[in-house]
Amino acid sequence: MTIQTRTLGTTGPQVSALGLGCMGMSALYGDTDRAESLATIHAALEAGVTLLDTGDFYGMGHNELLIGEALRTAPAARREQALVSVKFGALRGPDGGWLGYDGRPEAVHNFAAYSLQRLGVDHIDVYRIARLDPAVPVEETVGAIAELVERGYVRHIGLSEVGADTVRRAAATAPIADLQIEYSLISRGIEAEILPVTRELGIGVTAYGVLSRGLISGHFTADRQLPANDFRALSPRFQGENLRHNLALVEALRKIAEQKGASVAQIAIAWVLARGEDIVPLVGARRRDRLTEALGALEVTLEAADLAAIEAAVPADAAAGERYPASQMAHLDSER
Repeated sequence: MTIQTRTLGTTGPQVSALGLGCMGMSALYGDTDRAESLATIHAALEAGVTLLDTGDFYGMGHNELLIGEALRTAPAARREQALVSVKFGALRGPDGGWLGYDGRPEAVHNFAAYSLQRLGVDHIDVYRIARLDPAVPVEETVGAIAELVERGYVRHIGLSEVGADTVRRAAATAPIADLQIEYSLISRGIEAEILPVTRELGIGVTAYGVLSRGLISGHFTADRQLPANDFRALSPRFQGENLRHNLALVEALRKIAEQKGASVAQIAIAWVLARGEDIVPLVGARRRDRLTEALGALEVTLEAADLAAIEAAVPADAAAGERYPASQMAHLDSER
């Protein structure tokens, strides 16, 4: 397969049209399989996926170490094509609890130093704070990343889960390659204000949660029992009547997928791909079979009639429940 490429904004790098989100290989979705995770990253690189997304707080550094190992053991040609996007700033305790965010310039430089060491690289391709630190102006945080760019430790500056006003302020401080934010058939909040601003300013979008954490993958069932270390067990969209309502949307989508000879996941990913060349979906495949399925979305062409049918089956704002628990929603500048 030859994977199409897209460019992250007017100043960012050229990347594969699908990126691989690696968070679930280390945390938040139950038990993990190290060998299968490494094999999945290698399979993604071999297939032509060039963008790997992580956060320094995923498994408290575990995910960066995993990616570092995968890159060291990949063929040289594939390793050289890989670009790593890193989120920083989330503070966690020894018990895994969340303690807030730190966007101070000195913290930015400290976080970067540790990420470079864990990843085993001399630069980070795209660097971004995971959530806006309410105590630190975004200009100071972005300015600190710009200093890392000047010194060669970072190639491009990104943003994550911030609103339109913050995007403007950040872009006035330094060139911004992309905004990473949740975007899917059932999470379309960016369309009203945020997406128009990123397009006005020439900023790309890396869309995570395109399958809404598996909810609209076509594989999740109402009777599935989630372990205590799977954060979906507390996610509003996976609870009770919300879950039943949301899975009914999936079944409506399944009928369209069957008519197209595709899976539900492929239709959901293809819909995000069709929203614009400035959008790069991140797929959170933890296994090679799920990766293969996700890559199949690149072969799905959605005509105008298909898009209309999808919109009718899953209208905007059709989902039941917020995308995060209330405590986490409070940290989203994008939701203000």
